[in-house]
Amino acid sequence: MKRLARRAATILWPAFLVAAVLEIAVFAFVDPVSLRLPLHTAQGAALPLSTTAIYSIAFLVFWACTSAACALTVLLDRSADDINAQPLAGG
Repeated sequence: MKRLARRAATILWPAFLVAAVLEIAVFAFVDPVSLRLPLHTAQGAALPLSTTAIYSIAFLVFWACTSAACALTVLLDRSADDINAQPLAGG
């Protein structure tokens, strides 16, 4: 379990930091009140969310995307010995 916790921290902590920087960078230029739903009209409807909800959802999306990138990096960094030492169960 200790190894799994360390791997999770290796993935999630840098992703958290990058998501925080992305949040700052994006919302320095984008006003959440001005965001619109993409409808077929020239002006879409305003998002029916508070600014706090928009900030929160955006942060979670940024964190999920950067976590996926970090997880892929950890996966691709494994050596052949690491992979072959843990064969698939039931195979």
